[in-house]
Amino acid sequence: MTHRTPIFSRSTPARLVTRGFTLIELMVVLVIIGVLAALIVPNVLDRADDARATAARTDVTNVMQALKLYKLDNQRFPTAEQGLQALVAKPTVSPVPSNWKPYLEKLPNDPWGRPYQYLNPGVKGEIDVMSFGADGQAGGEGKDADIGSWQ
Repeated sequence: MTHRTPIFSRSTPARLVTRGFTLIELMVVLVIIGVLAALIVPNVLDRADDARATAARTDVTNVMQALKLYKLDNQRFPTAEQGLQALVAKPTVSPVPSNWKPYLEKLPNDPWGRPYQYLNPGVKGEIDVMSFGADGQAGGEGKDADIGSWQ
């Protein structure tokens, strides 16, 4: 009869008892992490696009409010040539506003880093303020859709 030493006997050093993960176990964990990432990442990216569109709408609303104050003080909106710059610096191009004051501290860029567009006369209203969206081109759908004062 042979005498067997139990695996966890007092004489066995602790380092011999430790076991690592098998390759199969590691692969299963990596597949689970990959599936979770595939499900979560698109939702997070869509949220970023939604946040940019919301920020653009807020900026357009703020610029429109400043333009309305400009009109109240000066009886007209800035011309297309004066542009949105007329909200932060007194225009020098005719017609020079007689009652000008600063309406914005600085002009915001859209969430994609481009300046907002200003049309006077507007296409969809008396004046239009807009962002061309993620693609920077007129038109588009989804995240590339234009965001403007008419919405």
